[in-house]
Amino acid sequence: MITLLLVPLVLPWALPPLARRTVDRVRPEIALWAVTCAAIVLAVGVVACLGILLLPLTLAVPPVAALTDLVQPLDAGPQLLGLTVSALAAGALSLTSAQVLRRAAWEVSRLRAAHTRVAGRPAAGGLCVMDDSHPDAFALPGGPRRADRVVVTTGMLRALEPDEREALFAHERAHLAAKHHLFLAVAHIAGWCHPALALSARHVSFAAERAADEAAARRCGDRGLTARTVGRAALAAHRHRGTAGARGGPGATTGPVPARVRALLVPAPVRLVAPALLAVVLLGASAASSTAAGAVWLHGGVEIAQGEHTVE
Repeated sequence: MITLLLVPLVLPWALPPLARRTVDRVRPEIALWAVTCAAIVLAVGVVACLGILLLPLTLAVPPVAALTDLVQPLDAGPQLLGLTVSALAAGALSLTSAQVLRRAAWEVSRLRAAHTRVAGRPAAGGLCVMDDSHPDAFALPGGPRRADRVVVTTGMLRALEPDEREALFAHERAHLAAKHHLFLAVAHIAGWCHPALALSARHVSFAAERAADEAAARRCGDRGLTARTVGRAALAAHRHRGTAGARGGPGATTGPVPARVRALLVPAPVRLVAPALLAVVLLGASAASSTAAGAVWLHGGVEIAQGEHTVE
């Protein structure tokens, strides 16, 4: 039965290919929600299973066993196998915890650096223009004490035509309106919990960019203009690669730009449901069910070890 707790550690590897197909075939805002929710469910399942698998090793320590009133050893399958899996889970959980804390601190410092970069600069209508020759534009989320901003450099403004600038601003404002930075944060946290979920974070980022592209296209009423804006903005930024300052959020120049441009040159996707999306939902449900079943089984084993129940 310990296999039930190992299944959620393997299931995340199925998400990246399913996420790619979902983003390609379903409306981007729907795909964004589905893949992000699946990633967080799988990440919770991974962490929960690692924590539950620690139990056999923890209860093998006599003082801990005494505190939990065990009258007999916990039966979690073959003892050597159980303790080995439990020790591996302890190592994996320690590495995951350390990585989450380290990367979270880095992300917070990056966001603070972006806010420091624009601090004191005027922002008309939520638009902050920086005197910088490097072409760049990004959505900078605010907070309780800060307002959301669209940050654009003079270099980017010079690289675009007036109508392309409007499309760029519409793209960045779409990021802020839909709170895409929260989806990206959740996807990155999930990715720090499992390497397969780190691969899925790329698809979440792409879905967020596609959703903002479609919103900009609707706002401008011209898909070709939006596609041209995305391409020209990315090309301008690419020519000055390596000179960008701190960025605080998603931007029009991020993601696989050729794929985004191709998607804008064809009619907008209208499908709300696709087989890949259903598979993503089933994947998350399977991970949750397996984790819950494994936890119930192990909880029953602890009750037996405490003498509350007997094995029939």
